[in-house]
Amino acid sequence: MASCFVCGKKKTLGNNVSHANNKTKRYFLPNLQRMKIITESGPKRVHVCTRCLRSGLVQKAV
Repeated sequence: MASCFVCGKKKTLGNNVSHANNKTKRYFLPNLQRMKIITESGPKRVHVCTRCLRSGLVQKAV
């Protein structure tokens, strides 16, 4: 599973809880987008979460 290149966000584990209070395991997945960004070593294609994109923490490569 991929994680965010900037903040390191990745899938987290939790529970599905039914009306009868039965608990089963489930994953919460971050909204990751694969895109080309500018890094110190030049342009690179990485996974970035939409929170980092919206916050302006990455600069998109053209």
